[in-house]
Amino acid sequence: MPIKDTLQPILTSRTLSRVAGYACLIMVYAAGVIWMEHALNKRLGGLPAEKMHAAMTLVLGWLLVFRTNTAYSRWWEARSLWGTLVNTSRNLAAKFAAIPGCTAADRVALRDLLCDFAPALRDHLRNQGGSETAGELPPGTGHIPLHRASQIYQLLWTCKRQGRLDGDDLRVLDADAVRLLDVCGGCERIRNTRIAYSYRVFARQCVFLFLITFPWGIGMQFHWWTVPLSGIVAYFMLGLETVAEHVEEPFGYDDDDLDLDGLCDVIARSVRSLLQEE
Repeated sequence: MPIKDTLQPILTSRTLSRVAGYACLIMVYAAGVIWMEHALNKRLGGLPAEKMHAAMTLVLGWLLVFRTNTAYSRWWEARSLWGTLVNTSRNLAAKFAAIPGCTAADRVALRDLLCDFAPALRDHLRNQGGSETAGELPPGTGHIPLHRASQIYQLLWTCKRQGRLDGDDLRVLDADAVRLLDVCGGCERIRNTRIAYSYRVFARQCVFLFLITFPWGIGMQFHWWTVPLSGIVAYFMLGLETVAEHVEEPFGYDDDDLDLDGLCDVIARSVRSLLQEE
């Protein structure tokens, strides 16, 4: 494995750099523990750290596994929803382009709406002001993705009333158009429903207690090797908790969040290639 994939991220990633800093603090704490034990030649206060450490290891393992799996399942569901949005946009554009009755103006109108729906959803999930063409919307429009989906349906019904689409065409297109707001609702559910605050605090408390007792549990057996071992264990324990905290919110700007800008570009390129203006 290249060194740049193992060591370089510690320096370039803000998340991993912060975790490495916390691990260094644990190493300093572990060095103080070993110095005190050697200076006094006994364990302070007769603390049964080995038994405490053994009891907490199993509990902490369960907590971290559940915490990481729960956070990753949210990230993967968000990625699946945006994958559905990519496929839905392509299917809707391809089907609309294949209908002979639709005019070039209809294709351009649908192209613009589809190309703007994904950026509107991205900005909506990030609590930003709106997409690039939000200024074209009526005043007071708060939910821009909903308004874009409504405009797509208005375009389809206009084509139906004017005879450029028949009932079968509309049913075929509606099967894909309905998924736009399904994806929007699924992403809003992930954004608005976080993992329970009490559980997140409890997991952090367990990690903290484990790292505090770890040097006492192995100090007499490993002596000064306890210092690097404590740093390594702290790096991975804190790293799992920190990464889980970032992954559970997949719509932001962190290194571990979804590349929503790239997905919006993929949708725009696909839709434009299918609905070229004649």
